[in-house]
Amino acid sequence: MTKVFVRGLKVEAQIGVYDHEHGRMQPLVVDVELDVAASHCERLPDTVNYEMVGEAARAIVAEGHIDLVETFAERLAQACFTDPRVTRARVRVEKPLALAPHAAAAGVEITAVRA
Repeated sequence: MTKVFVRGLKVEAQIGVYDHEHGRMQPLVVDVELDVAASHCERLPDTVNYEMVGEAARAIVAEGHIDLVETFAERLAQACFTDPRVTRARVRVEKPLALAPHAAAAGVEITAVRA
């Protein structure tokens, strides 16, 4: 088993349920940890390319407004399962401006397991 991770990925998204959040971009900070059924990796095709995580996150936000960070996290986890070697995805999404200036960030963390 191999763990592939991305920490501190920054993306701009139209996200939020409140009126003042519609029609504007907000920063998200994303951490992803994947359990990958791979061992003895010596070449990129032997494992999951972590660049896929950033590409998937950007593709999700390009689809348009998302109400909840939970929705974004779930979509990103499911996108990671497009590689059949991924058996578990932990996705943490922070919304730094959600409670500013009273908190550094608010957000969610989900863990999804391949069915």
